[in-house]
Amino acid sequence: MELKTTRYEIDDGVATVQLSRPKRRNAWTGRMHTEYRWCLAQANDDPAVRVIVVTGDPEGQAFCAGADLGALEGHAEKGRYDAGTTEDIATPGFGVDTRFDATFAYHFGLDKPMIAAVNGAAAGVGLVLAAYADLRFAAAGAKFTAAHGRFNFPAEFGLSWILPRLVGVTHANDILLSSRVFTAEEALAMGFLNKVLPPADLIPHVVDYARTLARTVSPGSARATKRQIYRDLHGDAAGAVRESEQLLEEMIRHPDYGEGVKAWMEKRAPAWRG
Repeated sequence: MELKTTRYEIDDGVATVQLSRPKRRNAWTGRMHTEYRWCLAQANDDPAVRVIVVTGDPEGQAFCAGADLGALEGHAEKGRYDAGTTEDIATPGFGVDTRFDATFAYHFGLDKPMIAAVNGAAAGVGLVLAAYADLRFAAAGAKFTAAHGRFNFPAEFGLSWILPRLVGVTHANDILLSSRVFTAEEALAMGFLNKVLPPADLIPHVVDYARTLARTVSPGSARATKRQIYRDLHGDAAGAVRESEQLLEEMIRHPDYGEGVKAWMEKRAPAWRG
């Protein structure tokens, strides 16, 4: 696929997806969504990729400023919502669990950990993208907002489900009912972010963190653990225990288990087979 609104690169086990419409503050469009899902599909299927990072083009001075205003005007003119995508859009993460087979919920079905490096404003869809990442790091002073209230929209793309699970009902109500702007520092205090860093340190920190995951965590463990986390959010404690026991029986037979033990005992980096 020709990438016009995103950039995609792989380095040392880490795939970086950059939202890139710098003249529009990396605003979201149907074309960007199409390219974004294509990039995720490439990363998810590539055995050389262990971790995925999503960030914004720094020239756009934002992570993602939400839906493009042209798209919002188009919705009003048509009198209906138009996602701007076609039926042949890539489906990364689909087929793992029917509860993940929906827009943005597909992140939960990806095989690999995903990190959002929020290097600027994250509004509307930008907040959604950050919320569905597995880990979130942000630049100091970055601003967030759900934004939907000012457009007579509902809470978008499952934010009403995921935000209470990330920050609790009290903070989720504040974010969603007010659509107010809040800062990275507030988001950290709420528990939405893993860490806030000086802007110049954000990407180096995230890349180093991602490479550490790629080197030290077996691909099978990362995949199984991620699926446990999101399936268990929909389930119960006993079901989580039973599934973990079943996975343990299966995964202990994989060569990466023996390799992990040997590497630990020999004080060396593991050579994962994946």
